[in-house]
Order: sequence, then structure tokens, then C-alpha cells
Amino acid sequence: MSNNRFKKFGARHKARRRSVDFLFEAEARSCKPTAVASERVALAAENDQMPPVAEYTHTVVHGVEQNQQRLDDVISTHLHDWTLERLPAVDRAILRVATWELLYATDVPSVVAVDEAVELAKELSTDDSPGFINGVLGQLVLVAPQLRAAEEQAAAAVAALESEQGSDSDDRAAARDAEGGQGESGHDGGQPGESGPYASRTDW
Repeated sequence: MSNNRFKKFGARHKARRRSVDFLFEAEARSCKPTAVASERVALAAENDQMPPVAEYTHTVVHGVEQNQQRLDDVISTHLHDWTLERLPAVDRAILRVATWELLYATDVPSVVAVDEAVELAKELSTDDSPGFINGVLGQLVLVAPQLRAAEEQAAAAVAALESEQGSDSDDRAAARDAEGGQGESGHDGGQPGESGPYASRTDW
């Protein structure tokens, strides 16, 4: 067995395969993939014969769940004369895992993501699926760098907006505190409540 072949059936390959299993089951049960993963974690805790859920499986399942609409849109763009809904459910799961890796898993080379997906199709799906999946992902690889860059820019923009909103909130809170301090300094010693809403702040 070659080194590359060994790597395919190493820990990451098993984690990908289990991710596909969870995604497939979640779609069949109309529940979240992370819920399926949580169930398996609980079962493994109760029964030492059950395999634990690998960290990378959690990463993939969570990533696909969080970005599924985006992933489906990207996949659908590269399906010619097909729709995502017409594909076998296991092929949908394999494509979602591989596309997530192409767009979001910066530590996974594109060729590895594609090769692993094709191998999973050989193991889990129909005779036609490996070639079909290889063709779809082969197109995605060509645009993956641009798509990944767009995803990173969008994430940076969201982070910047959240930071700006947080700064604005801090400024407003500081302004309210300053106004409250002014109100207290002008208090003439009357009963609480006589000098406006900040007069009784010590009672909060």
C-alpha cells in the first residue's frame, strides 16, 4: 500500500466518511447534522464499543451546517443538466463536505479534498458517482481561490461591522454614564426620585 493510499484511510479519511454519514442521516431525519453528532457523542459516552466522534468530524459537520445554503448555491452553479435535489442523497453529502473543504478548510489542499470525495463516492455511492463528483469538483477547483477570497472578505467585513457597532455601543454607554454623573452632581439632597431617573442610581 502506498503512502498516499495509507493517508486516504487514515484519521482524516475516517472523519470525512463519518461526516458524510451524519449529513446523510440528518437529511433523512430532517434534523440538524450537529444534532446527529451530539447523539453519537452521547452514545459513545455510554457504550465503549461505540467509536468516539473525531474532532475533524465535528469541524466538518458544524461547518457544513453553518454554510449549507452557500455550499448548495456553489454546487448547483456547477451542475449541468442536473439539480442538487435529483442527486442521490449520499452524493449531496459528499459534495457538501468537499465543497466546504475547498472554500473554508485552509489547511486542506484542493487536490486532497477532491481525491477524498471521489474515494468516498467509490465506497458509498453508485458506480457513476465517482466520475460525476470528480467532474463537478474539478470545475469548482478552478474557481475555489476566488470563492475562498470572497468568503474571507465577507467575513472580514462582518467582523469590522460588529467591531464598529460594539464601539458605538461603548460610546453611548459612556455618554449615559457621563450624563448620570452630571445629574448626581446637581442633586440638592432631596428625596430619591426628585431629580430625575439617575437620582436613585444607588438603589439599582
